[in-house]
Amino acid sequence: MQRLASLYRHLEGHSLGRAGLALGAGLAAALAHPPFGVLPGLLGFAVILRLADQASPRRPLASAFFRGWLAGLGYFALSVWWVTEAFLVDAAAHGWMAPFALVLLAGGLALFWGGGIWLYRLARPQGPARMLVFAGALALAEWTRGHIFTGFPWNLPGEAWRAGGAPSQTAALVGAYGLTWITLALAATPAVLPGLARRQALAVSGAAIAVLAGLYGGGAWRLATAPAPRDTAPLVRIVQADVDQKTKWRPENLDLIFDDYVRLSALPAPRRPDVVIWPEGALPAVIDDLLAPGQPYPVVLAQTFAPGQVLMLGANRVGLGENGAFDYFNTLVAFRRMETPGLEVVGIYDKHRLVPFGEYLPFGDTMTRLGLRSLVNMPADFTPGPPPQPLTLPGLPPVQPLICYEALFPRFTAQAGVRGGIRAEWILNVSNDAWFGATSGPWQHLNLASYRAIEEGLPMVRSTPTGVSGVIDSRGRLQAGAWMSQGRRGVIDAQLPPPEGPTPFSRLGALPFAIMLLVSGAIVGVSFIRRRGRGAGRPHDFANVAQVD
Repeated sequence: MQRLASLYRHLEGHSLGRAGLALGAGLAAALAHPPFGVLPGLLGFAVILRLADQASPRRPLASAFFRGWLAGLGYFALSVWWVTEAFLVDAAAHGWMAPFALVLLAGGLALFWGGGIWLYRLARPQGPARMLVFAGALALAEWTRGHIFTGFPWNLPGEAWRAGGAPSQTAALVGAYGLTWITLALAATPAVLPGLARRQALAVSGAAIAVLAGLYGGGAWRLATAPAPRDTAPLVRIVQADVDQKTKWRPENLDLIFDDYVRLSALPAPRRPDVVIWPEGALPAVIDDLLAPGQPYPVVLAQTFAPGQVLMLGANRVGLGENGAFDYFNTLVAFRRMETPGLEVVGIYDKHRLVPFGEYLPFGDTMTRLGLRSLVNMPADFTPGPPPQPLTLPGLPPVQPLICYEALFPRFTAQAGVRGGIRAEWILNVSNDAWFGATSGPWQHLNLASYRAIEEGLPMVRSTPTGVSGVIDSRGRLQAGAWMSQGRRGVIDAQLPPPEGPTPFSRLGALPFAIMLLVSGAIVGVSFIRRRGRGAGRPHDFANVAQVD
């Protein structure tokens, strides 16, 4: 430990060393997320706070921004490196974009961290509570990242706790952004301890330990009081056909893939599934073409399913736009087998939040002139669907679909319920994680999606073509024996876990997070008043912190 401390002090004394510390601190914090799960990596935020406190006195704001940006660069480079896999699916057309995509995405997202650390330094907080100001500034930056330009809230610091574990249960009270504020404050606490009087250090440490114990203790109690399963719950079958994205869209593979899904859907079971689920974009075709008169696919599906059974599958759909051109939608279609042989469409959900650059190009005309296009296997970008509402399907509880990317957004389901005038009783997340291969991306996506179950108090069914698929209860836990990892082919048959009443977060929304930000702001205000009381022109604004540059 002494050698590590000596090395740290050595690095801290040189500009390149401080840059390396910032980059390394971000990398360490990213290691806390699945599939790594190295929670001590969260202490990287303590290093970031210390580096912000030690920003150059000559240009403190610029120095703080740069160090925050470097930390964010490390964090997001490790968090989103899997995005390069999507460009390698069709390497001949898109492979050249992969390194640029990673650099631009990680560097662009890091700007939010740079802004958050800049804001922290601008506030000039003093004393042992400044980790709460740090938490407020960086959490606000993360909230902005999750909302601006449609938002990309991937791997919020508060979602580093494994979904379904005790600390993650706090999201039912304050949501992922509120848990981010708490996580940042806890992780940054060690940075304010050096130089404090013994009594102050004990008080700050004791408070942090009490909060951490509350996360684990309160979460354990909540997990122990989960609602009991219901014998009458619908039986769900998830079909994971393990279809490789690189070969999926070859024309000769359509019938092979369709037949594979049909065979898996028809596997015998002790109890007939009430609903069968195929993942996002299950078939390499437009659903309108498959259902056209004379096509064999509707006949085969009608023969596969029993009367009353529901099939929900992700598909590409075509519609006629207002200007007479075709619009393309990323869609979830629900079919019901009628008593007479045949299928009827009983529900359609068009994806509302599209992935920038993946499903549509921001500033499309300009990007197209530069030779760029989205990654969709369609003649044009997808069109966003209308604001979402729960689907009410025959014989099933109301369901809120989330297609892929939509599972990243807190309160998406609650807001859809308000809009539709009915609360969903389960969430269906269909996703095509085959784009990201056998990387960390699908595991992280599973973790993030599971937080939506915790926040809403609703079970989730998750269907992907290559994994990870499974049934998740209202506490965010994958059900034993009801999930399938990457690279496996088969079906998951499981009863739908019970929903619970609306959680505090689903009722209060952003209010708890707003209160946390107000606490951070109040500390800034108190620090400002104290500085004014001591008089202007003091040479040192940060309590017990030495300036180094």
